[in-house]
Amino acid sequence: MTNTYSCKTDISRESTLKAILEQQGFSFKSADHAYWRAQNKEITVTFYKSGKLLVQGKDADTFATTCLKEKQDAKSVIPVQTTFSAAVAPVWDAWIGTDESGKGDYFGPLVIAGVLADKDNIEKLAKLGAADSKTLNDGFIAKIAPEIKAITTFAVVVINPAKYNELYKKIGNLNNLLAWGHARAIENILEKKPCQNALSDKFGNESLIKNALLKNGRNINLVQRTKAESDIAVAAASILARDEYVRRMKKMSSEYGIELPKGASELVISRAKEFVGKHGREKLAEVAKLHFKTTNSLA
Repeated sequence: MTNTYSCKTDISRESTLKAILEQQGFSFKSADHAYWRAQNKEITVTFYKSGKLLVQGKDADTFATTCLKEKQDAKSVIPVQTTFSAAVAPVWDAWIGTDESGKGDYFGPLVIAGVLADKDNIEKLAKLGAADSKTLNDGFIAKIAPEIKAITTFAVVVINPAKYNELYKKIGNLNNLLAWGHARAIENILEKKPCQNALSDKFGNESLIKNALLKNGRNINLVQRTKAESDIAVAAASILARDEYVRRMKKMSSEYGIELPKGASELVISRAKEFVGKHGREKLAEVAKLHFKTTNSLA
């Protein structure tokens, strides 16, 4: 039995799958790049527009093959537990993966996390269901984030909105700010455990992170590539970053008495206006990234 099941299916099955889940009492919500995400107390099903079907939760493979009638064969099934380690383990014995959360969200902090993957924890991370956080729901992330922390050397760098706005004014460029955060995550891990390799998603000039590294990281072999979340260390880092971001958002919403939404949608603009009306425009810098165009919409 596996807790994560992924396969390719015909997009023409979208309405059929939705009807099956509706009959079983699943609730539906939107998800990036997906037709929908359905949830009950034990299972989450996400059907992506690419045709990828992702099932997460207790006995996910059994649920997919019995309830959703997905065929389980070697060509279509991609259990998350075995997706990563076979692909990356031969390259490095140990490496740090970094990723961020909150970059595209008007409200809340920018969070950068790093996770050191090695021969002692690769398979453990895979069995936990570590994957790109954008493909996981926040409940599942909250469940496995502490487990990832328990088996890895990790670092989480939180740049709260007030500090973010201060740094953005000083640095003047989001990619430079991201590089600073990724470099700090790498450095913080190196203070705990030596490592010769690091991998991050490519978000700008490859020299940015290298230039931001301090003494401990100067000699590290740093690789940046697109879609780095397919690597298990980066995926685990994305989970820690997302978990921290969501927890900070809940705390911030509670402190200011306004439910602060994620993203940069019309709802975000509406809630920002509500925040300004309640707390004043000068307080906005404490909860939002002011350089976003959203700020101009509040005039």
